[in-house]
Amino acid sequence: MFQVSDRLVDEAGTRDAQSTRVPGFPHLRVDRVLTQLAPRVGDPVDQVQEWHAALVALDDTDRGFELVNANQVAAVSVDALAVCRQRLAVADRDEMTALLAAARVPDDYSTSQRALGLYLLTRYAFAAGIRRWQEETLAGFAAHTSADPGAHRRQRYVPTSSPQSLPMVRNLPALGLPVISRSLLASLIMRHAPQLEIETEGAHDHPGELVWQHDGVGPAQIGVAPESPTLYVRTGHAQLGGRWLLQLSYTIWFAARPPTQAHDLLAGQLDGLLWRVTLAEDGAPLVYDTIHPCGCYHLFVPSERLRAWRQEESIDEGLFAPQALRAPAVDERVVLKLAAGTHYLQQVEVVPSSGKPGIALNLHDEDQLRALPLPGGGTRSAFGPDGLIAGSERLERFYFWPMGILSAGQMRQWGRHATAFVGRRHFDDPTLLDRYFEYVPQSEEPAGGGRPKP
Repeated sequence: MFQVSDRLVDEAGTRDAQSTRVPGFPHLRVDRVLTQLAPRVGDPVDQVQEWHAALVALDDTDRGFELVNANQVAAVSVDALAVCRQRLAVADRDEMTALLAAARVPDDYSTSQRALGLYLLTRYAFAAGIRRWQEETLAGFAAHTSADPGAHRRQRYVPTSSPQSLPMVRNLPALGLPVISRSLLASLIMRHAPQLEIETEGAHDHPGELVWQHDGVGPAQIGVAPESPTLYVRTGHAQLGGRWLLQLSYTIWFAARPPTQAHDLLAGQLDGLLWRVTLAEDGAPLVYDTIHPCGCYHLFVPSERLRAWRQEESIDEGLFAPQALRAPAVDERVVLKLAAGTHYLQQVEVVPSSGKPGIALNLHDEDQLRALPLPGGGTRSAFGPDGLIAGSERLERFYFWPMGILSAGQMRQWGRHATAFVGRRHFDDPTLLDRYFEYVPQSEEPAGGGRPKP
């Protein structure tokens, strides 16, 4: 039955790339968090069962999106698949060693592509380009510290209410993940949803909702509806100093990044910004980090509760933190200042939550993008079976391919964000923060800082 389901999905082209199917176990899927949480043979039964149930639940969710988008829900009985999962779960007990070995997420870098592109040589030129971008970013942040040259062009957007459908959050206490109630999750989402101040020079600077659009000529394409400014949210987890912490990720979408010159390698349809906050046990932010939906421009904004490890000398992309930020109190909010056109992050500020008003920003569960309504009926994911958004390709892919990233610059789905051109790094890697930061002992924190009430 699972093989029939897979065949129907592949024939319809609705495979979902957010998580990874486990080879040899068609009823299970895994992601990088579950890979990190994987128990060892001989671990307590409750941990093994909880982990296995999480892989079952992930396949159930992902397969549900695939079948709905393929219009095959009637052809494949969800109830019958549930019975199959129960039977297969019993069989899995005798195959746990094989399952633990198979439950891995492949690297999002192509080693063969890097070999063909002479990566060991060409990476030096790319590393120099990354350093130039970092220097320009530092200069831009510094220019906005004392004054805001684009203040007169900024439009403010403010989240107004909790999402009608809350994103999924994993509660796996036996494996060490924190237990978060739905009411607390809703409160945390609103508390940490960023406000936006966007330099606005054209329609491409108005954030909106991702929708399937049809111009009456060709097939429907993914576009942005600016009449519905939207901030998409998802939950996740990361490890830091031996603790599992909740993460909230917010994504804003724009219709395009317009060209600034002829043959602009970075311009194209669709653009955006992904902003993530990692929370301490008391609900206060420990660190922020951000990328664009293509996986580029990864930078960190740590709070005073963390300090960076001393980084070893390496050509690989490492920690880049152009700004630090004190942890905002419960009656304060974070404001992101974005540039026109490029939508680069220019500065992050903390302001009172009762500050100046702005355009209402709707909050939506990001999983809605995995089954969006089509103009003619039915649904389709915004992302293709390869995890990419068709039509958002960039010319840079013809120049950056030696770095081993599939279609560099193209917008992509959660779980598919490789964030380093030189080296290997994934945005959804739960061990990422441990690579760069450690906790500041409470005795060393600035007076009055770092311990806001939850």
